Amino acid sequence: MSSSSIFSRSTAAHRRTRQASNSVSPPGPPIPPVDASPNPRPITQLLAFIAVVFLGFLQFLPATHFRHPFDPLRKWVPYDSGSPSSSFSRSVASDDGKIYIVSWMDCLDLRVLAVLVNSTLSNSRKQSPDKVHFRFFIPEGHDNKVSYFKLKVLFPHSDLEIFGQEEVKEKVRTANSGAVYAGHTFEEVAPFLIHTIYSSWSKFIYVSPNVIVKGRIEELFGSDLTSYAVGGIEDCSERLDNYVNSEVLAAIQRTASKPWISVTPYAMEACMFDSSILLIDPRKLDKDLGKAILWWSNVLNWSKRSSSKNPAIALALHGRYFKLSGSWLLGQPKRGTDKERMIIPYDGPMNICSEFGNAPSQSVPGNLWKQYLPPMADKILG
Repeated sequence: MSSSSIFSRSTAAHRRTRQASNSVSPPGPPIPPVDASPNPRPITQLLAFIAVVFLGFLQFLPATHFRHPFDPLRKWVPYDSGSPSSSFSRSVASDDGKIYIVSWMDCLDLRVLAVLVNSTLSNSRKQSPDKVHFRFFIPEGHDNKVSYFKLKVLFPHSDLEIFGQEEVKEKVRTANSGAVYAGHTFEEVAPFLIHTIYSSWSKFIYVSPNVIVKGRIEELFGSDLTSYAVGGIEDCSERLDNYVNSEVLAAIQRTASKPWISVTPYAMEACMFDSSILLIDPRKLDKDLGKAILWWSNVLNWSKRSSSKNPAIALALHGRYFKLSGSWLLGQPKRGTDKERMIIPYDGPMNICSEFGNAPSQSVPGNLWKQYLPPMADKILG
């Protein structure tokens, strides 16, 4: 065999081997070449940094909703502008279609306030609870926001405001020339002095917190006071002469010279003024009415009396108030009569405040209050 044939066979074999090796490719799709990652533009980095800082500052905005830990449904409740965080805005529209209810509580008991709110709303014809606006004044030593949150969880769709009492009490001290108020409680004089601080408030109903509302509050609110600033109820089961001696009163009329003292003799047989529920238009209130009540309380030295009714209010309002329907007189419902009570006393347990702190009432409670205590109230209110 010649060398040329051997060389050709060797070259052919080498060619076939090379072709076979070149025809083999790895399984799967071809892998494209990997390019280097692009450098971000400086403007993009700047925008990303600004976005992060902006989102961080959003954390410092005030809360718009909250949830109470004892609420089983964990509902988000809107934190509206009427809440304590708004510094208790004092500018309220005068004719906004709402019913304003004000109450003053010397000894804080949120359970009593919850019954007051729920009984009022339950017996109202108003279709929406936000048409009834509650303003509660609570004593110092309590966190207004906590009280607001607890009530708002129970009544998420109601308008509620919680106020401190110190400004009103300071106004009482100023009007009383710095002397200690001689009445039993600030609750009886507060409705006639609130307007001096919250001057933009329009007509409102002032109600004692320890009541259950059975009547339609909008009917009372719609009463026409004509030219009067105060509408009140008379209690004819008690008379003025049960509280004030006629000779003492006549001597005061002869010797004292105050614009609020009547020039005509007081009717000693007149029915006593009951201040459990009032209809007040502060735009018509006499600027000296608060001073008149304080003056009469001091003159009569009423702080040493045992009765809960203060005749100073009846004397200061003598001939100066509109007589509301007697059905709104606070009292127990009378069985066997057609006369229905629109408000009755709260018959449940309540806190009693003293110089030694708060203590639960020892009286035996009734059962009506339970009908108006919202579910989960005991857990939420504490």
